[in-house]
Amino acid sequence: ELVRIGYSGVAPCPGLVPHAFVELHIEQGPMLEANGVRIGAVTSVQGISWQEVTIMGQSNHAGTTPMSLRHDPAFVAAEITVFLRQLAKKMGGDQVCTVGKVDIHPNLTNVVAAKATITLDVRNTDEELLKSAESKIAEYLQVVASAEGVKITTRELARFEPVVFDDRVIDCVERIAKDQGNSVQRMPSGAGHDAQMLARVCPSGMIFVPSVKGISHNPSEFTETDDLIAGANILLHTMLSLTTLESTN
Repeated sequence: ELVRIGYSGVAPCPGLVPHAFVELHIEQGPMLEANGVRIGAVTSVQGISWQEVTIMGQSNHAGTTPMSLRHDPAFVAAEITVFLRQLAKKMGGDQVCTVGKVDIHPNLTNVVAAKATITLDVRNTDEELLKSAESKIAEYLQVVASAEGVKITTRELARFEPVVFDDRVIDCVERIAKDQGNSVQRMPSGAGHDAQMLARVCPSGMIFVPSVKGISHNPSEFTETDDLIAGANILLHTMLSLTTLESTN
């Protein structure tokens, strides 16, 4: 397509492999602030499993349909939401599960729904545990569909395996942060980032600075100026230090 529109350029694609990659980012979570720590030396990025779940039932009158005779997609959507919350609590560790979007049809006050569509966001730093969570969810969908007399179908929206960053980059970030007088902790990232993609081709890592109240994806998202400056200085000196890193390419 780039050739067709005259924008293919002269550089080969893919281009040169980077020597290393370091990304500075706000944490987008509450852990640094809660622990009173200024800098996060990021060790890994959680694996991500997104899927869309569609539940088909029987639309009916809300006043005349007995509870025992309902095939209610809205109820099943709520049951799945509760199951995901319980699953994350039971698995513990870095496991998180979220129902982020719910669409009900026909979405009327006095009508038992005909259809519900929800999205599932399931994440873990361990690939085997992530697969286990996916398996448990799939089993539960079959159970609840049978129990409530509805039809459930799923569609994968995204799937990324967990990524572990290069120990040399992590060590470098941690050392420089301490040398500059900052408190620092090693931590995984719960959100996806560019560095997880670059980690496939070169030594990569990340630097986190605190998010006030852990708020992100929200107009209230904020990071203190001093923390931003500290992060930028660590990024600068980490990049300078990594120029001497022995290439593995």
